[in-house]
Amino acid sequence: MKKFLMISVLCGLAGCASLPFGGPRAASTPATPVFFQPFSAALDAPALTTIASVAQEAKEKPGTRVTVTGAADSVGSSKANKDLSQTRAQVVADALVSDGVAPGRIHTRAIGIAPSHAAYGTPAQYARRALIQVGN
Repeated sequence: MKKFLMISVLCGLAGCASLPFGGPRAASTPATPVFFQPFSAALDAPALTTIASVAQEAKEKPGTRVTVTGAADSVGSSKANKDLSQTRAQVVADALVSDGVAPGRIHTRAIGIAPSHAAYGTPAQYARRALIQVGN
């Protein structure tokens, strides 16, 4: 127990992104969520506004990588959700390009069914989203 407490304190003092056991590492930059309706990869007005804002940020940091991670909820098959999450990531990437971000800077990935986690909105919203990170 003392060893665990000491590691926790040292990591906190050292500014570690995460403790050396379990759990995800903190991202180097905050991610911006873009939410979708169920079973959809269509961008609505709020999504387009969010993407335009992130595109502006990316243009202000021309040497940085932009990562778009698509996700889906657990309704439907794993393959269908993997495909939907890839489509969501690509739609966001295409919108970033339309807003002036060079395509070669954008990297997409699909996680398929997202774990239930309410870090970005409700658990249902979290699953139906794409996250954009600039500079990771």
